[in-house]
Amino acid sequence: MQAAVIAEPAAPDTESWPFTLEPVTPAIGAEISDIALAQAGDADIRAIRRALLKHKVLFFRDQDITAAQHVALARKFGELEIHPMIGHHPDHPELVVFGRDGQARGRENVWHSDVSWREVPSMGSILRCVTCPKVGGDTMWVNMVAAYEALPDAVKARIANLQAVHDAMPAFGRGLPPERRKAMRDQYPPVTHPVVRTHPETGEKILFVNEGFTTHLANFAEFELYRVGSDFRMAEMDLLAYLYRQASAPEYQVRLKWQPNTIAFWDNRSTQHYAVSDYFPAVRHMERATIIGDRPV
Repeated sequence: MQAAVIAEPAAPDTESWPFTLEPVTPAIGAEISDIALAQAGDADIRAIRRALLKHKVLFFRDQDITAAQHVALARKFGELEIHPMIGHHPDHPELVVFGRDGQARGRENVWHSDVSWREVPSMGSILRCVTCPKVGGDTMWVNMVAAYEALPDAVKARIANLQAVHDAMPAFGRGLPPERRKAMRDQYPPVTHPVVRTHPETGEKILFVNEGFTTHLANFAEFELYRVGSDFRMAEMDLLAYLYRQASAPEYQVRLKWQPNTIAFWDNRSTQHYAVSDYFPAVRHMERATIIGDRPV
């Protein structure tokens, strides 16, 4: 049996930063202080991007910014998307507004990579807490580079050329009337991405399937021998379930306790996240700007 590979403890950060940066776990996450994001200059933005590539998700406390400043900050990292299925800020369509008002439980409690159902998924997201529960409502992120690196060599070889289908409808189609659902399906059909994508900036290999939007493997039959009956289909489902479970390893995770005006900025290409829905009936309101990325390869 091959021994499990666990991420090595992070070496002391010897890089120079124009702010204070403290890693949160060995595998993922850093908290950045001594910076006002609303006034971030070009040098700050370059350093934040460098820190993002290294730590995958960054946390900033006490950032009392306006909606306009939030959008302007995100736009410094790239073009912004307008989400077609979640409500927007009335003055800034690039800013998704979501949360719970005590009338219903949250439904974001599944590991996922934002908009992986798009042909061109996002590069990253910048999320600000507007109203947070005093207890509960945390968010977790997982480093899917580390999750891929820890896979047994036999599994890496097995999935190297596989493609996975990503679909928005299982998450966003629930409760829609048939005509609306059909219109959304026509506009946003399922898309196919590699199971293992390459990060366009770092060259890292990333396990790119998620429980929220990945529905099945598109080309499993091309690489697996047929045996008998439904065994073939069960083998595909078993493999996909095994890949889903890689996000659940605490060794690759970080957990954030929100406070009002806390901002999290994550690399959506190399992470997944999970909003812990343990706070009902408390109120939780968030605002998010999402930066368009690139087609996975």
